[in-house]
Amino acid sequence: MADSSFDIVSKIDRQEADNALNQAKKEVEQRYDFKGTEASIDWSGDSIIIKANSEERANAVLDVFQTKLIKRGISLKSLDSGEPLASGKEVRITSTLKEGISQENAKKIGKIIRDEGPKGVKSQIQGDELRVSSKSRDDLQEVQRLLKAADLDVDLQYVNYR
Repeated sequence: MADSSFDIVSKIDRQEADNALNQAKKEVEQRYDFKGTEASIDWSGDSIIIKANSEERANAVLDVFQTKLIKRGISLKSLDSGEPLASGKEVRITSTLKEGISQENAKKIGKIIRDEGPKGVKSQIQGDELRVSSKSRDDLQEVQRLLKAADLDVDLQYVNYR
């Protein structure tokens, strides 16, 4: 019998992220507590720029955006937000959405699979994703449960299950 396998990836649905940003922008424009604070949220290339006239308002806009991401099914582990930076009269927060599994995280995941996973399960790093294979599909499901329970700083999806 051939080996069964699946891929571990970290991807973001760009359309859902864009929808979350547009919803957050609409809410910021309409909410009373943001009136007169010049608060805004926009794309700037691949990053997200949040602007406001105070650090508290900028953090509040970031909180609104995070809420919209969660409602759209995007994990906050995918959002990498910088510190609020004051420039003149406005405060800016630059955020990016992380995609792909870094080599460091891929090695961590591979070590978890080797050390705690069932015997006979093999993992190999392929660029920014991991391929996990085994003779038993039950072992593959056990690896998925193991990785969901592990506290990793990456949002993982399991695709290409065969």
